[in-house]
Amino acid sequence: MKSFAWWQQWDVTVALLLAMWIPSCQGQTTPSPSQQNDKLKFRLVGYPRKHNEGRVEIFYKGEWGTICDDDFSLANAHVLCRQLGFVSATGWTHSAKYGKGIGKIWLDNVQCSGSENSIEFCKSRGWGNSDCTHDEDAGVVCKDERLPGFVDSNVIEMQVEVNRVEEVRLRPVVAIAKKRMPVTEGIVEVKYKDGWAQVCDLGWTPKNSRVICGMMGFPYERKVNKNFYKLFMERQQHHYLIHSVACLGTEVHLSTCPMEFGKGNASAPCEGGMPAVVSCVPGPQYSQASSQKKKVKTTSTVRLKGGARFGEGRVEVLKNNEWGTVCDDRWNLHSASVVCRELGFGSAKEALTGARMGQGMGPIHMNEVQCTGQERSIWNCRYKNITSENCQHAEDASVRCNVPYMAFENTIRITGGRTRYEGRVEVVTTDANGTQGWGLICGEGWSTREAMVVCRQLGLGYANHGLQETWYWDSSNVTEMVMSGVRCTGDEMALSHCQHHKVFSCQKAAPRFSAGVICSETASDLILNAPLVQQTVYIEDRPLHMLYCAAEEDCLSKSAAKANWPYGHRRLLRFSSQIHNIGRADFRPKAGRHSWVWHACHAHYHSMDIFTHYDLLSVNGTKVAEGHKASFCLEDSECQEGVAKRYECANFGEQGITVGCWDLYRHDIDCQWIDITDVKPGNYILQVVINPNYEVAESDFTNNAMKCNCKYDGHRIWLHNCHIGDAFSDEAERRFEKYPGQHNNQIS
Repeated sequence: MKSFAWWQQWDVTVALLLAMWIPSCQGQTTPSPSQQNDKLKFRLVGYPRKHNEGRVEIFYKGEWGTICDDDFSLANAHVLCRQLGFVSATGWTHSAKYGKGIGKIWLDNVQCSGSENSIEFCKSRGWGNSDCTHDEDAGVVCKDERLPGFVDSNVIEMQVEVNRVEEVRLRPVVAIAKKRMPVTEGIVEVKYKDGWAQVCDLGWTPKNSRVICGMMGFPYERKVNKNFYKLFMERQQHHYLIHSVACLGTEVHLSTCPMEFGKGNASAPCEGGMPAVVSCVPGPQYSQASSQKKKVKTTSTVRLKGGARFGEGRVEVLKNNEWGTVCDDRWNLHSASVVCRELGFGSAKEALTGARMGQGMGPIHMNEVQCTGQERSIWNCRYKNITSENCQHAEDASVRCNVPYMAFENTIRITGGRTRYEGRVEVVTTDANGTQGWGLICGEGWSTREAMVVCRQLGLGYANHGLQETWYWDSSNVTEMVMSGVRCTGDEMALSHCQHHKVFSCQKAAPRFSAGVICSETASDLILNAPLVQQTVYIEDRPLHMLYCAAEEDCLSKSAAKANWPYGHRRLLRFSSQIHNIGRADFRPKAGRHSWVWHACHAHYHSMDIFTHYDLLSVNGTKVAEGHKASFCLEDSECQEGVAKRYECANFGEQGITVGCWDLYRHDIDCQWIDITDVKPGNYILQVVINPNYEVAESDFTNNAMKCNCKYDGHRIWLHNCHIGDAFSDEAERRFEKYPGQHNNQIS
């Protein structure tokens, strides 16, 4: 009996061991919060961000933590955005774009299908099981549309913990400084609960000031008169949240600097110190407004292209007198900040990859740029030269820089539109009593250029349309017209910087004829293939009897009207035009199909009266011959790999040029020429300008012109140095204009 009992006991022991061992061999699973009666909470935090984006943090087991970006996907973002109360996700971020979190990393290798009701039901390594660091914190960008009826109190969108700095300001104390924009000097304050708290200046260094100035949109710091502020602040009560800051000077935000917070509350004393005060040096774009004596010199070898707002765009650098782009391999905030400061802005708000500001044309000059953040120029950073195998323009790097706050948006608004991106333009007015109100702008002469300034001033992106009539919008609260004759170049920071009548004068002063805008976050960008023009040029003597349709469309010079039709011929300078859309939106005619003009002779519709200008210029810029091309057929002739054609003219189809595609006007079609019958032999400049009347909005109009040196001996023609108008340095452009023989118009 004893033997039987022993074996029975052994069986039980083995069974227990197996029960414990088998699950461990199959992999651990962390109990879900629902099993532990611990409901998850979610929030979006970090900088810089809007309310519908940020670093995702989850409250689990009494502690906030982050999610690692390993295997992170749009499906994961969809699940999280819905749990945060938004309808869906539009994107996700990696590499701690919104700053590094602290504490736990709760989830890693998350893999959702997108249909889950909660992130807890997605595959992962389990709660708290991660091999990541906070450099890999994931973020999401949610569609700015709330789920109907979503009232979950667990959603915390804007919560800021006591020991976390997200919003910083410079508070001016001098009366004149309070009225002047931008604010370049003041007391450093951080947002604390519903108010603002100060930073103790004990141990404060210029490196700390550099970080603050960078956040405020200024490239450099300068010494401040502490004695003045000490006298002023002796009479003030202060609340110190931070007692020690130790920045390296390369940080893009104060929150990433090592710092010591006050114990218990924000009113602990700053023994022997005072609130930190910072003074900044503005870039040249803002130095006139601030009237500071010290001026910052900016570079002439770096520029930003294609951005909708000041301080953002595709990074282009000048090498061997030719502008080229930067590949986004290893592109980060440190390198982006060097570019921003070099251009007279502050530190970088975002380092963008994947041609987010449109693709460039021409060479790619730099790859794998690695800056420490201390360099004065991107050219002082480590980088690699590249070959065509290393990088393509789809990988062009871009930046968004911190820029000074100018309060321009407070002097203008748009009203009556169907969305916040459209409406009548109203400007602030002040009467003799100093009372402010809002007034309309006369629509006469209003164009895309003026609309560009308005959209930029309001932070609404690019101008889609500048409207001279706005009768179709809500007119229940319209005001009177107060401004007329507005003329902008399109580059101004604010509408107040544009020209306008000193005395109001408008023939159509009814509100229905007031100026309006339609803005957009994206825009097209057309650019001509300059080498193709040079390769395809030739002269043709075309008989007049073959030019009746061309004459009807005004494609010949004026002397053709006096010719002995149908006898004789016209001498035509022919070439092919290949027009690429390198922007971020399709190029579409301003007019809809219902208003296109039918031309029976050529049997086609014109969607734009003038799509391109062709000019032959003399040494002093005078036109010696000209031509123009109507957009009889805007379509996708060919596209980049992976891009589908969307526009085709056949059968009265929709016209346009898709992003990543190009429209080809071959040299052998009507009006693809300049009539040079009356031109004498000599040296000239051939100029082609796309969208010359700014009829359709683009993100960049500076690259719409192409120029070539042209040599004509009376029988043959040669083109040299064909290039986009802004592709060369100023020095190279001057050399281009001094082409041999150019000044005396003689064949060399």
